[in-house]
Amino acid sequence: MNKKQITVMTILTLILAFMDISGLPAVLFINCHLSDVTPYIISLMANFLIMGFGAWIVLRIFGKDWHLGLNTSGMLTGLKKYALAGVLAGVFSCVVFVIGLAPFDYKPSVWKILIEGILYYFGVAFIEELYVRGLFLNIVDRLAHKKEHHAVIAIWVSSIVFGLGHVPGMVGMEPLVIIFKVISTIGMGLYFGTIYKKTNNLWVPIILHGFIDICALPYCFTTFSGYKTISLIGLVIIYMLLGIYSIALMKMKKS
Repeated sequence: MNKKQITVMTILTLILAFMDISGLPAVLFINCHLSDVTPYIISLMANFLIMGFGAWIVLRIFGKDWHLGLNTSGMLTGLKKYALAGVLAGVFSCVVFVIGLAPFDYKPSVWKILIEGILYYFGVAFIEELYVRGLFLNIVDRLAHKKEHHAVIAIWVSSIVFGLGHVPGMVGMEPLVIIFKVISTIGMGLYFGTIYKKTNNLWVPIILHGFIDICALPYCFTTFSGYKTISLIGLVIIYMLLGIYSIALMKMKKS
């Protein structure tokens, strides 16, 4: 195990996580207004580009042998084998959102739907999978390499951190909402981590992460920004089931 490389990757992970949560540095100098798109969203998307470019440089210098899985090998096979559960979770989430948010009180522009409802979420998926699964999960896996079930340990640790990492974005919400969201996100993280380890291809969780996030598109059609009780309960059930499915997958031998 290359300790220097682990140290560099850990620092990179922490920096990316901080930039993702804070929106820095882009939020300090980018304030772009486009139709009814929330300006902050555009700033965050610009930050994704900065983060991606910075990570690429570091990985080129210090991580030439660090397997992220950003290639096509195994991608289609992985999607065929493991995508159905994620697609169903996303579709049911969308249905739950529609039920909870109806009747809708806002008519968004095409720009808002395209940027805030689709492109932004693919940016979120790419960046979060890059540093949560591609970096952090692999760091934990390498540190725990002497343990018999080191991959499972890495999936669980990264999933719990993934869930807790969303807490700063929920400041001000009711404690029960935060707890339910964290549980849902951990279930989602178990799924992304498991299919990543099963396929060794980071595009598989990126694509499914992006799809699931885009299923929150109904929020573009309302001025309401929280979570209705029925939506919250539905999401917890959906992602707990996805988590259980992922645990079952972990116990299956890789084929």
